Amino acid sequence: MLKVINVVGARPNFMKVAPIVEEMKRREREFAPLVVHTGQHYDADMSDAFFRDLELPEPDVYLGVGSGSHAAQTAAVMERFEPVVLQERPDWVLVVGDVNSTIACALVCAKLGVKVGHVEAGLRSRDRTMPEEINRVLTDQIADLLFTPSADADQNLLNEGIPQERIRLVGNIMIDSLYRRLNHAKQSTIHQKLGVSDGDYAVLTLHRPSNVDEPDHLAGIVKALAEVASKMPVVFPVHPRTRKKLHEFELSERVERIDNLQLVDPLGYVDFLQLYSGARIVLTDSGGIQEETTALGIPCLTLRENTERPITIEMGTNQLVGCEPERILAAFYAAVEKPSSNDLRLPPLWDGHTAERIVSSLLEYSR
Repeated sequence: MLKVINVVGARPNFMKVAPIVEEMKRREREFAPLVVHTGQHYDADMSDAFFRDLELPEPDVYLGVGSGSHAAQTAAVMERFEPVVLQERPDWVLVVGDVNSTIACALVCAKLGVKVGHVEAGLRSRDRTMPEEINRVLTDQIADLLFTPSADADQNLLNEGIPQERIRLVGNIMIDSLYRRLNHAKQSTIHQKLGVSDGDYAVLTLHRPSNVDEPDHLAGIVKALAEVASKMPVVFPVHPRTRKKLHEFELSERVERIDNLQLVDPLGYVDFLQLYSGARIVLTDSGGIQEETTALGIPCLTLRENTERPITIEMGTNQLVGCEPERILAAFYAAVEKPSSNDLRLPPLWDGHTAERIVSSLLEYSR
């Protein structure tokens, strides 16, 4: 039996870990899974909602790291995670995504000689100013098994000198959670609460420092937002960081005066899934939403100059539009005026069975 520590640090990690833990519990004779929550992002109401919505078991260990600078947070995770590894002596530690907890826990294991699997490996934006890019590259260099979502990720790893035998193309773990919770999400009453109808509104999410920490960038997005809202209702779940910066840059009043725009607090997974799955278009700077909108066939405008998920542009519904109002609006009008198509092309293995392939690979590699 393999003892596997599954690490979650930030909310996007929950959606990636939940189907893996679920699959391990289904194969209880072969796996003993543990969940370690580093507490990198922690809000009691939000975290509890995500654990409940995803049916993820309560963490076996909560490290309670909290916020801080990148260096302080990474160091704190390492310091608190090492005793857990020494006590539990796992066969594997699975880390997911690209947050500080991912590289911190991978480093601890590399130093202790404990095998590491990296889920969502090989993604590259080629923008070294993004802390997430550094986390991705370094984690992939020290992990024993690299679970990739798409063929371009495999090629990135090979180009960086990673041996083929460490790479496993398994598909997109986010799509597992999406498909497993989609029917459940239909029970959400978020549409009624917000007074919106399927296919008749836009959703905006915004949180990346490159957008919200730059006054000119944030002001440009707000300018475009006002015109988008003049054409259709917009729902904007506001990230705490974004709300703070809107106030700091004296943009809050301008945003609040936009007709047809609803500012709401961040939503739980099920409510948010129901919200964006019914949208006519999504504007975002998130990575995971680029993938989920591709899986659902919803036009997505990514408010960035690069993406670590180019497959969502090549085969999906995603477009890179940056933060200049003219580019955003040109892409918005082109997307909403284009007739809807049922010709949905999904990347290979985005089929909802990625967790099964990950778990089987762990067994095969351990024999």
